Amino acid sequence: MLTTTLSFENMHNHGELLVKLLKARRQSFIVQNNWDLPEAEGMEYDQYDTPASRWIAVHENGEVLAGIRLTPTTAKCGMYSYMIRDAQKGMLESIPSNLLYFEAPVDPDIWESSRVFISNTVPAKMRTKVQAQLMNQLIETARELGAKKVLGLVPAVWSRWIGRLGLLAEPAGPVMEMDGARVQVALMDLDHTHH
Repeated sequence: MLTTTLSFENMHNHGELLVKLLKARRQSFIVQNNWDLPEAEGMEYDQYDTPASRWIAVHENGEVLAGIRLTPTTAKCGMYSYMIRDAQKGMLESIPSNLLYFEAPVDPDIWESSRVFISNTVPAKMRTKVQAQLMNQLIETARELGAKKVLGLVPAVWSRWIGRLGLLAEPAGPVMEMDGARVQVALMDLDHTHH
């Protein structure tokens, strides 16, 4: 099992991995979760998939098992910044604006994680290992990018597994119901995470 961080600068070194990641995102979010998201040629994408972002893929034998997108909270592309901030500003119909307890940060030390998924093809006995690899790569990549914290809209059960993985995070917003799933914004402190 491999874990790769993709960017616009290095994607040419990894063949079709980014395409496979976006196809796996489509399968997870559009097909399985029935979310109304943009798609083209079998891939899910949105306005935050820009050169400012990074994509992490856990993959094996040409199949993407899990993925996550990292975007700096300083990102700007037209009228958009990053998903959590734009939701708070009321720019996204699908995400409530009251998702944070505080004003969404614009800070080079804080990155946003979004589009987190583990493929439903991953057997139950492998899910914890895949999840650990995904989170370990998230931490390593975020630190390499200069992040001290990561803000993410995640399943509300995050507190059950985050400690098992040696991570330190705190709730950054209320638990909400979105598209049939209970979610919450969490803020992970990389300075106090043991990795």
